[in-house]
Amino acid sequence: MALQLKSASAVTARAAKPAAAKSMMVWTPNNNKFFETFSYLPPLTNDQIAKQVDYIVNNGWTPCLEFSDEGYVSNDSVVRLTGVSANYYDNRYWTMWKLPMFGCTDASQVLREIEAATKAFPDAYIRMAAFDAVRQVQVASMLVHRPASANDYRTPDKRQV
Repeated sequence: MALQLKSASAVTARAAKPAAAKSMMVWTPNNNKFFETFSYLPPLTNDQIAKQVDYIVNNGWTPCLEFSDEGYVSNDSVVRLTGVSANYYDNRYWTMWKLPMFGCTDASQVLREIEAATKAFPDAYIRMAAFDAVRQVQVASMLVHRPASANDYRTPDKRQV
């Protein structure tokens, strides 16, 4: 009597339910940009941003705010995808909001600056970056404000079809 072994993929394929395919969605590319670490999540609350600032400061890093009306700057008429490609981070320059916050020890300082930047540029994307002075590199970056003109990014239903 021969023992028949079934491949793991055959077992998995049979175990998947047809209903699961209906729940898959496609990302809507129009006015629906994703940026940095937490951009696939709903917007961070001030309390969540404060916790990120605390993490940045506790690691000895310097927080810095940047903004852009489109979330990136490109001098070309050709729109390229933002991201890492062939070890080159394209469209990486944003306008800095004031100077980096050297010596910042309190998250409320950063939250006040985010509020000021949002009031000054309500139609801009605003991100917080963190720089490590020892390694002299950016070690973190996340959106802290999206303009009202951006797609309703609060729920996955609005960002996908």
